[in-house]
Amino acid sequence: MHRIVLLSFLAVGGGLLAACLPLDLYYREGVSVARMQADQTQCEVRALRDAPVASQIRRRPPVYVPPERVCDAQANCVTRPGYWVEGEIFTVDVNADLRARVADQCMIARGYRATTIPACPQSVANAAPPAATRILPPLSGNSCVIRNRGGTWQIVTRG
Repeated sequence: MHRIVLLSFLAVGGGLLAACLPLDLYYREGVSVARMQADQTQCEVRALRDAPVASQIRRRPPVYVPPERVCDAQANCVTRPGYWVEGEIFTVDVNADLRARVADQCMIARGYRATTIPACPQSVANAAPPAATRILPPLSGNSCVIRNRGGTWQIVTRG
């Protein structure tokens, strides 16, 4: 649930928080961003085929609320009886982790590696000419990412 709230905030908030977040992506130097995204989609489709959604309905255990003694200002006391609260019902996709591993293996087999690129400091973002990365450049310890509106991003390597 918290994930949905965060994603909604990012979508509505114009990406203010997103600009500060690192970029997680599959990386292979010299490959076009379009090719990487197409390869990722193909691997995700394959993973969905090989490890399809397998939803199971589950229930959290019930919780017992013990009796409670309540007294007013005149010392008139009443004991409220204890009661059970039913456990929450939820669904879980038991293949989700397997599907993610299948997709990861597919991308690794295509020569990609999972990479996290830190967000650029605001001074670097302000100094860089606006652009979107189209070809994945060489990375170094000085590489960072600028997130653009519309979901594109720019990888920058500082001096």
